[in-house]
Amino acid sequence: MSNPDTPDVIVVGGGIGGLGAAYSLSRKGLRVRVLEQAPAFGEVGAGIQLAPNCTRILDTYGLLDEATSLGVVPEAMVMRDAVDGVELTRLDLRDLEARYGYPYLVIHRSDLHGLLLRACERAGVELVTDARISSYENTDAGARVTLASGETEEAAVVIAADGLHSVARQLFADDEPVSSAYVAYRGTVPAEHPRVGGVDLSEVVVYVGPACHFVHYGLRGGELLNQVAVFESPKALAGEEDWGTPDELDEAFAATCDFVQGGLPHMWRDKWWRMFDREPLMTWVHDRIALLGDSAHAPLQYIAQGAIMALEDGWVLGEHVARRRTADGVVDWDAALADYQAVRPEHCRRVVTTSRQWGELWHLVGVAREQRNALLRARDTYDYAFVDWLYGPTALFPTDEPAMFEPIPLDAAQVVAV
Repeated sequence: MSNPDTPDVIVVGGGIGGLGAAYSLSRKGLRVRVLEQAPAFGEVGAGIQLAPNCTRILDTYGLLDEATSLGVVPEAMVMRDAVDGVELTRLDLRDLEARYGYPYLVIHRSDLHGLLLRACERAGVELVTDARISSYENTDAGARVTLASGETEEAAVVIAADGLHSVARQLFADDEPVSSAYVAYRGTVPAEHPRVGGVDLSEVVVYVGPACHFVHYGLRGGELLNQVAVFESPKALAGEEDWGTPDELDEAFAATCDFVQGGLPHMWRDKWWRMFDREPLMTWVHDRIALLGDSAHAPLQYIAQGAIMALEDGWVLGEHVARRRTADGVVDWDAALADYQAVRPEHCRRVVTTSRQWGELWHLVGVAREQRNALLRARDTYDYAFVDWLYGPTALFPTDEPAMFEPIPLDAAQVVAV
């Protein structure tokens, strides 16, 4: 007989991915314990975009209505040139919802985290704070983690959702986070502020510029304007340690249009986020220890799939656990983890590599920028060729994974000389 104090699953990390996995597994009747290193559960940052491949999962969890009430369901996604402000292309997000069956939603990260935390509490997930993990190891009966305090915790399976600087990843790869040399500044502005006057809060807008971009959209039912400014740091390229500073922010956007420059004073200028990702990792499972979220596939942000991939990981794992569970409640963990391993690494490899390519596309200069703009202007609003592989139902098996899009070469553009 199993010890009633021993969980079926330990999830290391209480971020969006960890809580999503904990909730997914608890819904399947498993006893789950989450170990979070911080003294309290919480999230930092501002807005996050949730495409239909994520809102579909939230709906499955019974959480979409709550998420929608906390966020904004925008009407359109618009791409503009950051230098002259001219519209390049757009997605009709209401048509997109009709195509994929679920909405595109923007929400504050802390609101998404909070609703997942409340869902875990309702489901009986054991939530533990001040639990910093120093090592992972497999055992005859499952897996074990050792805390910085020297205490140990054991379960049939350990899910390492321990982020970009994952300790568990060291079991799989001898690598480090990869710096993109880009840095993000964030900030929110109350809707009644003059800055927001004339801004359509029903649009998600990205201004793409030479080695920089600027994003804005509404949050919390339109109470806030969320803004993000991202740029390539010359100091980072020069190998300096103090990079991404406010003087670089101002310089990077000096040639952009008035609207973009007008947003810079409203950024949180005392805090910035350096942009890192990880090289794709194709093995995530080591006996009874499995990676999930950024520990496995930290991406750059350009196609807004980082948190979504983590939530997909947890949903896929939960579905395979249910398939591999016998009538008397025993899970064939080796089979369930093999199923998870078979489908998720390749999908996330595609997302990580495409995110890098999208970042390059957004930040082009010179003739290449003009070619990109011409291709975007020629795109039909209702052309979904570049997102069908991403926004459809999350694959449970490799054969469910849709084909990737075919890139259009820049030199296919018809650039009109001025």
